[in-house]
Amino acid sequence: MTVTLSQQDYWELICPEISQTDDLEASQSREIDRTWQYCSAVGEGYYREIQVRDGVELAIAEDCFHEDLRIITCDREHPLELNYTLIGTAASNSDCANAGQYLFCGSGMAPGEVLDIQAKQRNLKVIIHIDPSVFCQRMSGLPKQTPDEIRNWLRPIEQPYYSQISRTTAAMQSTLQQILQCPFQGLTQQMYLEGKVWELIALHLAQTVEISPERETKLLKSADIEQIHYAKELLIARLENPPSLIELARLVGINDCKLKVGFRQVFGTTVFGYLQDYRMERSRQLLESGDLSITEAAKAVGLSNRSHFAIAFRKKFGVNPRDYRQSIMNRCSAS
Repeated sequence: MTVTLSQQDYWELICPEISQTDDLEASQSREIDRTWQYCSAVGEGYYREIQVRDGVELAIAEDCFHEDLRIITCDREHPLELNYTLIGTAASNSDCANAGQYLFCGSGMAPGEVLDIQAKQRNLKVIIHIDPSVFCQRMSGLPKQTPDEIRNWLRPIEQPYYSQISRTTAAMQSTLQQILQCPFQGLTQQMYLEGKVWELIALHLAQTVEISPERETKLLKSADIEQIHYAKELLIARLENPPSLIELARLVGINDCKLKVGFRQVFGTTVFGYLQDYRMERSRQLLESGDLSITEAAKAVGLSNRSHFAIAFRKKFGVNPRDYRQSIMNRCSAS
C-alpha cells in the first residue's frame, strides 16, 4: 500500500520532535546541529541538519520505511542544492537519482512534483542547501570571467530552477565520506564542513564544464531529435496525466539522461518547463474562449488544485486567472 502525503505532512509524521540529549555541550550546539529520529510507526532512520554558517545548511538523511511513500510538493522558492544519493534511490515525476548519482538544483522556482520512496529500502543521502546571496558573496572574490554554467545556476523566483543529474565522482565520494565521518564538534566542525561544502561545489563545476553543451550537442543524432519531438507530442497528448521522465523516455525509446539533455537543446527548456508553459498557454486559450470556468480550465490542463493553478498562471502571465477571465468577458460585452 502506498501512503500519500503532502510535504508538510511528511515532515510532521517522520520527525515529530527533535531528539533529546542530556549532554550540555550538545544542548548548547542544538541550534547548529540538530537530529530528528523518525517515528517508529513509519520506519527507521534519522534526519540530521547542520547549519554550517548563515545561509549554508548540510543535512544527512538515513531511512527505511515500512510502506511505500508518495510525497506531493507544491511550487516553492528554492536555494541552490546538491543532493547526493549514496544508498538507495530518489525518484520523482521529473528526475530520478540512483546510488552513485547526485541532483544539482540552482536557485529559482521549484515546481511541484511527486516523489516516490520505496518501502523496505535503505536510503542514505547527503544534502546541501546554499542561499543564493551567500553563493554570490562567495563568488564575488573570483575573477570576473564567471563561467556561463554558474550564471545559469542563479535564476529569479519567477523562473523554474536549473537542474541536472550527474555521476558522483571518486573525488566527490571521498569528500562525502569525510563529511559523514567528521571528527570535530562546535566551531571546528562548522569550519571543516564549510570547506567540504565548497569543495563539492568546485568538483561539481569542474564536472559541469567537462560536459559542456558543445560536447552534449554532438551526442544528438537525427533519430534522437525525432524521438525528442515524439516525447513532446506525448506530453501534449497526456496533458491531464503526464508520464514521469523515466516513463516518457521508455515510451520514446531513449534513455532518460539523453532525453533531458536533448529536450533542453531542441526546445530550450526542460521537459517539465515545456509541459508547464504549454499548460499555461492552453489554459489561457480556454479562458479566452469563455466556454469554461477557471476550475474547468485548470482540470483540462491537468491541474486539479485551483490555488496551485492560480499561482502558476500569475507567474506566467502576471495576472490572476479570475482577473484575466473577467477582462475577456468585459471586452466581449463592450463589443
